[in-house]
Amino acid sequence: MADNKDEKKTAPQQEQEVKEEVKEETKSAEVPEETKDEEKDKKSKKDEKKADKADKKEEKKPSQADELKTANDKYLRLMAEYDNYRKRSQKEKEGLYGDIKSDTVSKFLPVYDNLVRALAQSTEDEAYRKGVEMIMNQFNTTLEKLGVSRIESLGQKFDPSLHNAVMHVDDEEKGENEIVEVFQEGFKYGEKVIRFAMVKVAN
Repeated sequence: MADNKDEKKTAPQQEQEVKEEVKEETKSAEVPEETKDEEKDKKSKKDEKKADKADKKEEKKPSQADELKTANDKYLRLMAEYDNYRKRSQKEKEGLYGDIKSDTVSKFLPVYDNLVRALAQSTEDEAYRKGVEMIMNQFNTTLEKLGVSRIESLGQKFDPSLHNAVMHVDDEEKGENEIVEVFQEGFKYGEKVIRFAMVKVAN
């Protein structure tokens, strides 16, 4: 009998516990109104941001005229850069060509000096002398074709950018810094000096 009483007491208790559990689950399942409002606000803000971005994209989208102008500016800049590159390359090429030519000619100048010495020597063999003169004339013609010219020195005023003074003499009949003797001829290619003229300067 005692057991039956306990069962009668226990059954209502179990029913009460079940009701409480259902209430708790229902409460946990319910979303507070404040939370719902916050979610709505967040969603509306996101929608506004998306709309703003779309508007900005539409505003930033350039017209065909603007795109054409931009493309034309890029083309003009590219053409200017190419033209500068072409001129620079041509200048470098010419400079390199001039350096190579000058260096090559300088290797032949000792031959020129020997021809000058040979012509300075007196000889009774006219055929020999005529042959040396012909070689010298051909040498000078070849230098001219290459654009190489002899530096004018004798009787000229001393110029340190063209002449190399190795001797000095006092002479009242000569002007100041006048070149009175040339020991070795100088040559230049355009404005570039291949070899300085070796000279004697007066006063």
